[in-house]
Amino acid sequence: MSAAGHAPGFLALALLLAAGTVYAVYYFFTSLRRDRFAADTPVAHIRSAAQGYVHLEGTAGPPAEGPISSPLGKLSCVWWDYKIEQRQRAAAGNRGESWHVVDRAASVAPFTLRDADGECLVGPVGADVTPTLHRTWYDSDRDYRYTERLIAPGAHITVLGELRSHSAVESIEQEVGKIVVAWKTDQAALLARFDLNHDGQLDAAEWEAVRAAAREQVEANLASRQARVSVVGQTTHGEPFLIAPLDGQRLIEREKHRAALALAASVLLAFLTAWAAQKALLP
Repeated sequence: MSAAGHAPGFLALALLLAAGTVYAVYYFFTSLRRDRFAADTPVAHIRSAAQGYVHLEGTAGPPAEGPISSPLGKLSCVWWDYKIEQRQRAAAGNRGESWHVVDRAASVAPFTLRDADGECLVGPVGADVTPTLHRTWYDSDRDYRYTERLIAPGAHITVLGELRSHSAVESIEQEVGKIVVAWKTDQAALLARFDLNHDGQLDAAEWEAVRAAAREQVEANLASRQARVSVVGQTTHGEPFLIAPLDGQRLIEREKHRAALALAASVLLAFLTAWAAQKALLP
């Protein structure tokens, strides 16, 4: 076969290698960016952490609703995801086979993160999660492949994400109104507490006292609930949202290592792309 006959093959190879180069460069900058955020964001204590982008470390615990287990392996965990694939055999006379994803899912329930000073929730939706356990197995006929990843209870994890307090989900005035309505259902107790002139009804000043007492209760409830309802979740300004069973230093080292590998791969792929393109263009 002439050199011209090989040109389409080398051109297709060059395009494939060029796509690989672009991905490797993208992965290099992604890992470098993660490394910078992990290194430049100091570890905060949960109780005193300010709202916004945070770097937290602590022990993973089950969701507030109680312990959960992975759907496939029935293993105790605080987070899981799974993938089920079916074998697709090649047509008669053709070689090879492929796997087609038939089902996949991930847990969305926030789990707890606890350090020496406090506790918060971690909402895993949208996070890049590194599991503590990653396993794959097959059915008896090897027609289905099952992959499951999970984070085990008690694992020490690092979380980089956006901390928000959900104590202000509803306005204080709305909460005050709910309490006043609830108190009105027991008129005898309401009058006994707030009917200061004992005339059997509440005047304007006494209703103000009712609302003031309801507001005081709401504010006290919010203050006591704030640590429990703080949630670390997906960021709103594009910062990395990472959950990993590593301490901060090991996370930084991992991202540096990934960045170095991606840089080496991008250089090699760029060289191979140039070689394949040159072969494709030769007369």
